[in-house]
Amino acid sequence: MAAIDSVNQGFRHRYLRFAELTSQLRAWAETYPEVATLHSLGTSGDGREIWLLEIGRDPGRRRPAVWVDGNMHGTELATSSVALAIAEALLRVHVEPANAAAELPAPLLEALRDIHLYVAPRLSPDGAEAVLERGGFVRSVPRRQDTTGHASWWQPRDMNGDGCCRCMRIPDAAGDFVAAPDCPGLMLPRQIDDPPPWFRLYPEGEIIGFDGETIPDADPLVNTADLNRNFPWDWRPEDQQTGAGAFPGSEPETAAVMRFAENHPNIFAWLNLHTFGGVFIRPLGTQADAHMHPGDRRLYRQLADWAATFTGYPTVSSYEQFTYEPEQPLRGDLVDFAYHQRGCLAVACELWDLFRRLDMPTPARFVDHYTALDRDDLQRLAHWDRDYNQGRIFSHWTPLHHPQLGAVEVGGTDPVIGTWNPPPESLPALCESVAGYWLRVAALLPRLVIEEVVVSCLDAQLFEVSATIANHGYLSTAGIPSGETLPWNHGVLAELNPRDCRLAAPTDARRDLGHLEGWGNGAGAMRHMPWFQRSAGSGHRQTLRWLVHGEGTLALSVGNARLGWIQQMISAR
Repeated sequence: MAAIDSVNQGFRHRYLRFAELTSQLRAWAETYPEVATLHSLGTSGDGREIWLLEIGRDPGRRRPAVWVDGNMHGTELATSSVALAIAEALLRVHVEPANAAAELPAPLLEALRDIHLYVAPRLSPDGAEAVLERGGFVRSVPRRQDTTGHASWWQPRDMNGDGCCRCMRIPDAAGDFVAAPDCPGLMLPRQIDDPPPWFRLYPEGEIIGFDGETIPDADPLVNTADLNRNFPWDWRPEDQQTGAGAFPGSEPETAAVMRFAENHPNIFAWLNLHTFGGVFIRPLGTQADAHMHPGDRRLYRQLADWAATFTGYPTVSSYEQFTYEPEQPLRGDLVDFAYHQRGCLAVACELWDLFRRLDMPTPARFVDHYTALDRDDLQRLAHWDRDYNQGRIFSHWTPLHHPQLGAVEVGGTDPVIGTWNPPPESLPALCESVAGYWLRVAALLPRLVIEEVVVSCLDAQLFEVSATIANHGYLSTAGIPSGETLPWNHGVLAELNPRDCRLAAPTDARRDLGHLEGWGNGAGAMRHMPWFQRSAGSGHRQTLRWLVHGEGTLALSVGNARLGWIQQMISAR
């Protein structure tokens, strides 16, 4: 069997185009068909496949699973690389167990061999491809939907033929930017005592529907769907939530994810990858932590401990530390959908800790980082770009005659590599750290087992079959505590089917055990403290009994649609 490293096509060292990403996924599926299967969730607006790689033993058999997705926002290219790294890490557990054992403890390896991993590395293949072709910013998808009625708008275009879309500047007495004197390409917000020249800044491109006079606003979030505002939980229309789309699931990429999640209730944990910032963002998205189930809070504290250990990133509440305006939550996002509607231990990660690289202090609300850069910070960014990023962000200005605006200069920032995404030189360490984190989360899943079956002869041709069913996993068979009440999240079922004998009470063949507890409690449980240590009792285990008439064989099936099914043949003699 081919070594894992020999199948790697370089995603840890460069950002892959769609054809290259497809080649990597197909290489894994073709080389390791016993543990890797490639599916398509559907097609994007431009007809590209939205790939999903399934990893795990017995691909056709349902097992508890975790999910990872990346690149739902077009510019966030590093998310695809990290998603692929997580896939490769679990492949190594199956294909190269000796190498995996050198890095992972035996109990962790045992748990990981029993789960499935779903990896969707590029939810917006159209958006990522547009960025890789020409640079610039694409929020989610490079298609426009006019929700404002504006007649004109900016279309990104490489005007000077240098292969990317940067900025254009025009001298203007009402300009709101000035050039940094010692940092070529860096523009600074104008202050009242700044001498001229002053400039207006626009995206490199052309104006569609230009009337010859009016220059439209260049807000990249307007008139385009944001896939992370298009999910059904707490969705709001466009006039209340920018990027919402026409209705929940209106975008083919979002609808494909929703459809798969509904058909795969076996997903227990969900990692939604983004850039940038260097932070994990957890529910609740629309309420303060006081409204979260206490058991969920303890689980997220455990995840926060691992996040800090493996990545150095903090974990924050979406509502309390990641709303751009206080008490105005983001609506229709994927993590809320996965947590509230699919009962998942769901978390988003903003990869790439740029603020820490710039030695910026952490504000009280993490989201304030994104609007906190003053002039000193901007110049520090330019120096970092020069010293550690090969000058990829900032470029000298060069004159150009624009077909609509006349004399302009092209240059300034291309934020794709360095701000939105780490330099490729930083990718290996980033991939390693997040994969280490997510493998720990994947090991939390419930593990349903048939511990013991005992057949006792009570009388001539009368037998008692007893079966002890248990959950050996960290999480309850319900997953997160708040998910137990979801109408589709049924308890464990056990069914005994006789082949050549009969049950004394045929209507009792199927039993509902309810949910079985897990052994884990998250971090900060009172029962863990030395002044009150104790276990929870035997809620993780149940013993069932059936009476059977006659000798024969019986098939015991235990599970449900979320856990999958385990079976054992029993002989009554």
